[in-house]
Amino acid sequence: ISGPRYQWRRLDGLGRTMDGEVPRSSATLPNEVKCVVKFWRKLASSADNPNIRDKRNPRTGDASYISVTFCDFSGSRIRTVVAKTGGAPAGNIECWVEIPFEIASGDVVRPDGAISITRRGKRWTALVEVKTDRTKLGVDQLETYLDVCKSEKFDALISISNQFSPIPGVHPVVVNRRKIQSVELHHLSWNAVLTDAVLQHEHRGVSDPDQAWILSELIHYLEHPSSGAMHFDDMGSSWVAVRDGARNGTLRENDPGVVDVVATWEELTRYLSLTLGRTLGADVQQVLSRREREDYGLRRSQLTRELAVNASLSSTYRVPNSVGDIVVSADLKAKMVAASISLSAPREGRPRTRLNWLIRQLGRAPDNTRIDTSFEGTRRTTSELLGRLREDPDKGLDEHRSNAPRAFRIALSADMGIKKGSGTGSFIGSVTDILDECYGTIVQNLKAWAPRAPRLPKLNPEESIDVNDPEVDVDV
Repeated sequence: ISGPRYQWRRLDGLGRTMDGEVPRSSATLPNEVKCVVKFWRKLASSADNPNIRDKRNPRTGDASYISVTFCDFSGSRIRTVVAKTGGAPAGNIECWVEIPFEIASGDVVRPDGAISITRRGKRWTALVEVKTDRTKLGVDQLETYLDVCKSEKFDALISISNQFSPIPGVHPVVVNRRKIQSVELHHLSWNAVLTDAVLQHEHRGVSDPDQAWILSELIHYLEHPSSGAMHFDDMGSSWVAVRDGARNGTLRENDPGVVDVVATWEELTRYLSLTLGRTLGADVQQVLSRREREDYGLRRSQLTRELAVNASLSSTYRVPNSVGDIVVSADLKAKMVAASISLSAPREGRPRTRLNWLIRQLGRAPDNTRIDTSFEGTRRTTSELLGRLREDPDKGLDEHRSNAPRAFRIALSADMGIKKGSGTGSFIGSVTDILDECYGTIVQNLKAWAPRAPRLPKLNPEESIDVNDPEVDVDV
């Protein structure tokens, strides 16, 4: 399906083949397209349909076929999200499903899809491999498809699954580096596709009514439990042992499962940034140093050391136009999760006035919010709960009451869930809740201090100017 007109290719996932062009209408979609979308919605609403994800019976419809083809249907933003991830130029896009390729062993392999983008006589091509539910991408399969890309002179291989990239640009599956010297390897999570769809449909808007309607169908499908596009709901099989070892102080960096828990934490970090961004309609990013972006091994070794030595895990999020970055941490020994943000204090006013400036902005924050204050001219700090500061702001100042606050750190903490799954009492649920509560009650209400604009001196009544006096020459 490509360009301003729908170019139909093989739609094996629907059990039919159509060739030729179907013209678009400015007001409504062609009946053929409507029938296909209604068929998809019917599949998505059939929660008890055992064949919705059965790849052995393509005529019943497979979630991977539907989702990949649906992404191409969606126009402006979703049509190019895969292309942008793969570094391809924006242009006319064509998609195919299940193209057979013969490999060196004589076997025939069928990647789930292929994408071709053409612009100004140049063509960029990529194979697409899709997994749904808990099915993981396999190293052998990816390396086989990388070999196909190399032999067929494809530019990239793109994978889509419920696995999360630990950081943007890093594939969740480690493959032989020699395989990706001449072929790019990129990954998208279904959550990332859904987030991009919601941002475009709900927050940025789609001018074309046809594309807006189809995009809403994509969102409806991906949000349904039967679509196979799952939420993050499991900390992995190593979680319990690593959690208990960290709590008992017996955990070491080289213990089995430590690397797996660290990798899962990074996936959870990516999931939370996407979920919060989808809710806010903003591009929420995980904060990493330049060295960590260039060398993911450095980031993973730092987290591993933090977990083994301090029995804690942490991540940092950046929301556009917020006063600062949000730091989320989990203390496995104390069984507490926390979210915090730091901001500078006003540069003018008395010490109590500067502290009251912050307290007034925290009207919706709970009383158990902790405020740590650092001061000018001393290393001493204070720490007090917001509820007590509301009663007596002087409790947040130093003992002399004369040193002005220099910076504040506002933190919210809660009991940590211990279950490895999702829902009530789970670790994932407690981390998600503390981030959402911190942003909703604290971060979104904070404004950075700015000095007042200079004011003109007041004129004496005798020197005032009457601009309505015709004898007075006033430049406007």
